[in-house]
Amino acid sequence: MSRKRHSPEQIINKLRQAEVELARGATVPQACKKIGVKDQTYYRWRAEYGGMRLDQAKRLKQLEKENSQLKKLLAEQALDNAILKEAAAGNY
Repeated sequence: MSRKRHSPEQIINKLRQAEVELARGATVPQACKKIGVKDQTYYRWRAEYGGMRLDQAKRLKQLEKENSQLKKLLAEQALDNAILKEAAAGNY
């Protein structure tokens, strides 16, 4: 069975549906079955997206992407600096 990726919008909507089911008296496993995810996925989503609005979730994902790009750039620059230091020292 292939994994299905959900967008932040879909995740927040499913969490809201689960909250409605829980408010009606359903248990967590019942609410998870209704929204079509496993219990573990529900708890992971709730930890990451719980209480967020849609615009906040979009901004979070955008910042995470930007952060990963900046980390890559920093690693590349550190490598370039190490190569230049080694070449300047004459240890090549």
